[in-house]
Amino acid sequence: MTTPVALALAVGGLIVGVVFGFLLARGRARREERRPAGPTVAELLERLVRSSNNGVVVLNKFGDMVLHNPRAYELGLVKVNQADPRARKAAEQVVETDEPMEIDLSPLEARGRQPEAVLGEVRPLGDGFTVVEAVDHSEAIRLEAVRRDFVANVSHELKTPVGAIALLTEAVLDAAEDTEEVRRFGGKILRESTRLGQLVTELIALSRLQGAERLPDLNVVEVDAVVREALGRTTLSAESAEITITTDAASGLLIEGDRTLMVTALSNLLENAVAYSPAGSPVSISRRLVDGKVEIAVTDRGIGIAEDEQQRVFERFYRADKARSRATGGTGLGLAIVKHVAANHGGSVGLWSRPGTGSTFTLRIPAHIPAEPAAPVKQAPPVSRPEKTPERTPRLVATGQESPDHGGNL
Repeated sequence: MTTPVALALAVGGLIVGVVFGFLLARGRARREERRPAGPTVAELLERLVRSSNNGVVVLNKFGDMVLHNPRAYELGLVKVNQADPRARKAAEQVVETDEPMEIDLSPLEARGRQPEAVLGEVRPLGDGFTVVEAVDHSEAIRLEAVRRDFVANVSHELKTPVGAIALLTEAVLDAAEDTEEVRRFGGKILRESTRLGQLVTELIALSRLQGAERLPDLNVVEVDAVVREALGRTTLSAESAEITITTDAASGLLIEGDRTLMVTALSNLLENAVAYSPAGSPVSISRRLVDGKVEIAVTDRGIGIAEDEQQRVFERFYRADKARSRATGGTGLGLAIVKHVAANHGGSVGLWSRPGTGSTFTLRIPAHIPAEPAAPVKQAPPVSRPEKTPERTPRLVATGQESPDHGGNL
C-alpha cells in the first residue's frame, strides 16, 4: 500500500470517528434533554425510607443489612450496624415460608424508657430479600393502660354509693315502723345519692374537658368575680369545718376564658383545702399578675402532701390520704378537673406542699391585657374670623361648636 493511500485511509477513519462521536454525543444530549429534571425514582424511594417515622431495614438472604434508616436505630431495630437477632431469625422464616409475619421487638433491657413497645412486621421481597418495618406502639399501650385503670376506678367509685344505697334501702324497709330509724337511714341515703350525683357530674365535666365535646368560646372574665362566686360555693362547707377563708384585695385583673369552668376549678381547690385542713385553721386566696399570667393561689395549713405524691394528686381518682378522703366524701376527680381546666385555658396548675405545714395550689392563666385607647385626635385651632357686625355674630349650638357662617342673619 502506497503512502498516499494509507494517508487517505487514516484521514477517512479520523473523519468517520469524529462524525460517529458527534452523533453519539448528540444522541446523548437529546436523551438528557428528554429526561425530566429532578431526582430519579430510586432516589425518591431512598428518601422515602429515610424519612419514614417507622424503622425500616432490608436484609439479604444471609441476614446482612442492605438498607436501613435512622429511625431503625432509635427504635432499637439496629444496633452496632447489625439488625436485631429477633428480626434476623424472623427474616429466615419468612424467606422459607414466603409469608409475612409479625414479631415483638420491644426493648428487653430498657423497661420504663422510650420506646417501651415496638412491634415489627417482616415481609418477603423476593430473591431472598426481606424488609423489617418496626412501629413504636408505646403511646397506644400507655393509653390503653390508662383506659383500663379509668374504667376500673369508675366502676369501683360507682359501686360504693350504689351498694350503700341498696343496703340502706333494705334497712329502711326493715325499720318501716320506726320513724327515727327511717329518718336516720333516709339521711344516709340522701348523702350517698348526692355523692353519686356529684361523681357523675364530675365525670361528665372531665369528659368534656378532655375533648369529648367542644369547649365554649372564651370571653373576657373578671378574676375578682370568679373568686367571689367560688367563695360563695364553698361557704357552707367551710363553715361546717369551722374554717375561715380570707382573700386579698380586689385586683381588677382579667383573663380570657370560660367563667363557669374557672369557677369550678377554683371551687375544687377551695373544697380540697377545706377538706384536708384541721378545724380552725386558715385558708387564703391571693391573686397577682406575673409575666403576663394571672396567678390565683389557694393556701391551706393542712396535712400537706409528700414530695413523691405531689405529681400524682392530679391523676383521676388518686388520693394521697385514702382514709381521710373517704371520710371527706371526695370523688377523687377535683384536682384532675382543675388540671384540665388550666390546660384548656392555655395555663397550668402548680403545687407547693410540705407534710405537716400545708399546701399552695396555684392556677396560672394568661392575662387579658385591654387594648390601649387610641390617642385623641388633635383638632386644628379655630380659624380666626374678622370681626362682624352684631347682626352677623354666629350663635352657639348644643355641641359647644360654632355653627357655620352662611352669610346671612341667624
